[in-house]
Amino acid sequence: MDKDTEPRFQQLEETLAHLTRVTDELHEVIARQDAEIALLTRRVEMLLRFAAEQQADTEGQIPLADQRPPHW
Repeated sequence: MDKDTEPRFQQLEETLAHLTRVTDELHEVIARQDAEIALLTRRVEMLLRFAAEQQADTEGQIPLADQRPPHW
């Protein structure tokens, strides 16, 4: 090997180590966000079911979404 090859290999190894670390960190972020999205999706589904039940309980009344605000 010549004199220029060793520093280039060292630089490539450093770059590879940095990219590996960044990839691992991003993987952790994505996994955490995936779990949070799943939780939020379940909560939204529960809220939609609750709202549908509330609306079904108030048959004969104007649905809440169609009611005018009290200040009108």
